[in-house]
Amino acid sequence: MRKIVVQMSVSLDGFFEGPGGDIGWHQVDEELHRHFNDVIAPMGGFLSGRVSHELMAAYWPTADQDPTASDPEREFASIWRDMPKIVYSRTLEHADWNATVIREVDPEEVRRLKAEPGGDLALGGADLAATFARHDLVDEYRIYVNPVLLGRGRRLFPDSDVPTGLRLVESRVFGNGVVLLRHERAR
Repeated sequence: MRKIVVQMSVSLDGFFEGPGGDIGWHQVDEELHRHFNDVIAPMGGFLSGRVSHELMAAYWPTADQDPTASDPEREFASIWRDMPKIVYSRTLEHADWNATVIREVDPEEVRRLKAEPGGDLALGGADLAATFARHDLVDEYRIYVNPVLLGRGRRLFPDSDVPTGLRLVESRVFGNGVVLLRHERAR
């Protein structure tokens, strides 16, 4: 069965975006970008909310045509364009780039999707990740901790009264100081 994998960058103090939606502090260098490409390329699809999809769709479809783009960026543009996508949105009427719009997260439909053959599914967007977590649909968290303290912004994990047991399966320090903490659900 394929897994739902949350893959997000956060500050050391737990924010995925700073004030005003700022993500300019994400420290993605060539080494980290190559890592992202290596783990995302074999996946079976992207699951995202409208905001995340629109941010990605604003840049990645033509990023490989930018003469200033790095090799890993050009490679990711192709990966992103070709990867099947599900966009969860109540307002978006249509999404391009191999995307299907679904109005609501239906836990039974997601379980059916997980049972289909293919690679794992990358889940992007903090609000959507929180919805999937509430429905006990997240199998793995790949959190990339950036060496920065923001002080305020939007936290990745919302408040909860229910603890979720996790098991560390990998950690890695990248040359730029970003630390991958990869956890699976403790079942």
